Amino acid sequence: MESVNVAIIYYSATGTVHTLAQAAAEGAEKAGATVRLRKVAETAPREAIDAKEAWAKHVDATADVAEASLDDLEWADAVLFGTPTRFGNPASQLRAYIEATGGLWFQGKLAGKVYSAFTASNTAHGGQESTLLTLANTFYHWGGIIVPPGYTDPIQFKSGNPYGTSVVANDAAGAEVAVQAARHQARRLVDTAAALKAGRAAA
Repeated sequence: MESVNVAIIYYSATGTVHTLAQAAAEGAEKAGATVRLRKVAETAPREAIDAKEAWAKHVDATADVAEASLDDLEWADAVLFGTPTRFGNPASQLRAYIEATGGLWFQGKLAGKVYSAFTASNTAHGGQESTLLTLANTFYHWGGIIVPPGYTDPIQFKSGNPYGTSVVANDAAGAEVAVQAARHQARRLVDTAAALKAGRAAA
């Protein structure tokens, strides 16, 4: 199998998306990829973070996770984005990172890569699908190849989201299913990127 570089770039406020990102990294590594797990910069003021105990605790607990740079996008053959939903959209912290990619986009350096995404919300109908579809709009503009999990593994019939792994925060029963789904999504991403890379090399 062709060697594949995978960037898992995410934002997490209280840890739910972080857990999915870690599971995705495990799945990608097990599939043979070289993985960069990166969080995007926190843009909220510290006083806002400290006003919510779970938020402050997570920020401090993940202080050692490297922040995403534009180099991570350029380096990657495949990119998996993670974000909580914010009114049915990606979090502003992730959007700030994405909106800084204009230079890479203009040079064509984001085209032809494989992309996918995962999310979490506070309620069962909290905008999970619309968040993932909104991220896909960006991938279209980049000229990316979008690889959703679909129903390509039995776990998907339990997770219920063919657009990308999603979970309701604080849903203990759904959390383990979501972790398994994230691993599968990452493996599928790697397998697709490897096949694409091999095909291009053969051509």
